[in-house]
Amino acid sequence: MLFTISGKHMDVPDAVKSYAQNKTGKLPRYYNRINHIEVVLGDSKNGDVSIEIIARAEHSKIFVVKEIGENAYKAIDVAVRKLEGQLRRIKGREHDDK
Repeated sequence: MLFTISGKHMDVPDAVKSYAQNKTGKLPRYYNRINHIEVVLGDSKNGDVSIEIIARAEHSKIFVVKEIGENAYKAIDVAVRKLEGQLRRIKGREHDDK
């Protein structure tokens, strides 16, 4: 699986990069067809941190989550939790169709 962690108009510390990779590395448990995860960190207008996680899967399926938080770690946690819900939902739908 390919991970891309970048910052939009900011430098991302190594600690945040490793934290994001550890958290998003668990996403294939919920949907095993994921082959690329991209995490984009940025600053918002009021000083908070914005997180965008894009998970790409087979057959051109793309899952996107955006979150704004006061802290990069908290925002990553909330965004990953939202993405887990999306992945559970799609896997349940695919399983029900069989």
